[in-house]
Amino acid sequence: MNYQHITSSLQDGVLEIVLNRPDKLNAYTAIMGDELADAFRRADTDDAVRVVLVTGAGRVFCAGADISAGADAFDTTSAAGSASFGDVSEGPRQGGGGFVEAIYACRKPSIAAFNGSAVGVGLTLTLPMDIRIAADSARFGFVFARRGLVPEAGSAWFLPRLVGLPQALRWCLDGGLFPASEALSGGLVSEVVAAEDLMPRARAIARSIADNTAPVALALTRQMLWRLSQAPSPAEVLKIDGRMAMTLGAGGDVKEGVAAFLEKRPPNFPGKVSADMPRGYPWWGD
Repeated sequence: MNYQHITSSLQDGVLEIVLNRPDKLNAYTAIMGDELADAFRRADTDDAVRVVLVTGAGRVFCAGADISAGADAFDTTSAAGSASFGDVSEGPRQGGGGFVEAIYACRKPSIAAFNGSAVGVGLTLTLPMDIRIAADSARFGFVFARRGLVPEAGSAWFLPRLVGLPQALRWCLDGGLFPASEALSGGLVSEVVAAEDLMPRARAIARSIADNTAPVALALTRQMLWRLSQAPSPAEVLKIDGRMAMTLGAGGDVKEGVAAFLEKRPPNFPGKVSADMPRGYPWWGD
């Protein structure tokens, strides 16, 4: 797929995706959403990809939806609104959830690096990602109520899980902008760094994951944390983690991981996400 509103490059296991409309402050469009979905679906099945890192071109991460059409910007019955939120995919959507489902279902961990401000959909599109870090100059806003809208992209599910219901309510009911320091104290991002240090730090996190973890174990761990963290009791989780631990324990990745630790060398895990996910995965279809 030839991308128009993002760029994508893979180096040493790290797939960097850049929201690439700097002249429009990387404002979100339906094309951008479809391209993000495609990039994450490709990453999911490509064993060369270990980590996905997403950032923005220029001085802003994403200014939210493209509202250059004015009052009709969110009206999907109009041509202008359809350009931002219509379905521009070629053929049927896989999984029906667009970029949200593609990011959430991806078996590779993802990092959002906020090089600048992120508001509206420009912020909620990162909530299914796993790690978020920000430049100290970034500002954030769940501005939907101030535009007559409701939070979208599944954010009423994702945001309370990430920051807790009281904090989610505070940000969404007010709809105002808040600084990176508040995003950090509220749990939306895990680190705030100087702008010039953002990408080196994000790449260092990605590098540590790619170099030190087993792809299959990582894929399982990501899905277990997202899908089981709010199970009604530990019993539900024990049914899954015990079975997965025993299956992996008999496999080559664990043998390699232990050997590498004892021999004080970097691991070279043989397991591949494309072919070696254990029996019983995905368990949520049981």
